[in-house]
Amino acid sequence: MNLYGPLWLSAQLAFVTTIILVIVGAPVAWWLARTSSQAKPAVQAVVAMPIVLPPTVLGFYLLILLGPNGAVGSWWVQITGSALTFSFTGLVIASCIYSLPFAVQPMQNAFESLPKSYLERAWTLGASRLDAFFSVAVPLSARGFVSGIVLSFAHTLGEFGVVLMVGGNIPGETRVVSIAIYDHVETLNYAAAHRMSLVLVAFAFIVLATMFVINRRWSER
Repeated sequence: MNLYGPLWLSAQLAFVTTIILVIVGAPVAWWLARTSSQAKPAVQAVVAMPIVLPPTVLGFYLLILLGPNGAVGSWWVQITGSALTFSFTGLVIASCIYSLPFAVQPMQNAFESLPKSYLERAWTLGASRLDAFFSVAVPLSARGFVSGIVLSFAHTLGEFGVVLMVGGNIPGETRVVSIAIYDHVETLNYAAAHRMSLVLVAFAFIVLATMFVINRRWSER
């Protein structure tokens, strides 16, 4: 079994998922940080649910939703003629939902720590709310963005339950590294499982250590 195919597929999945989560998660995080709506606790609960839900439970309901007879899956079949489940596209959707809190919460915390006076100064200088968001809020919240990007990428890379339920184990399509490790263990190929596992362990250590160093330097500033 190819050792590098699943690693490369996992890296692709994590990269695409992280890009989408930054684009989608930033507005959500901004709204949660600034809103006084009574719906905020409910939205926060929905965003955070993937943290506490068992991956198999989330994967099961995503399998129903994205399946050919599901609300989203049937619509996708009508448009594209192919199913979302057991496909790379389905994995991306599932991964975005599963890793959503790991992107939103760090960005939300960064936005909440941003003094409102900075935005008010930008508004008085003629900047629109959108301009102030991109020229003031985003640069000053870079620490939260970095944390969200790192955590989202690393969390997606290590997924197992959700990707197994939604994507199965199709070589070159949905067999990510966590599924490949499980396959190696089931076939008693511990040497291959060790190699893949060590790559993930080393990657997780490097990524987290780098994030902590960056956060410490920002704090020292």
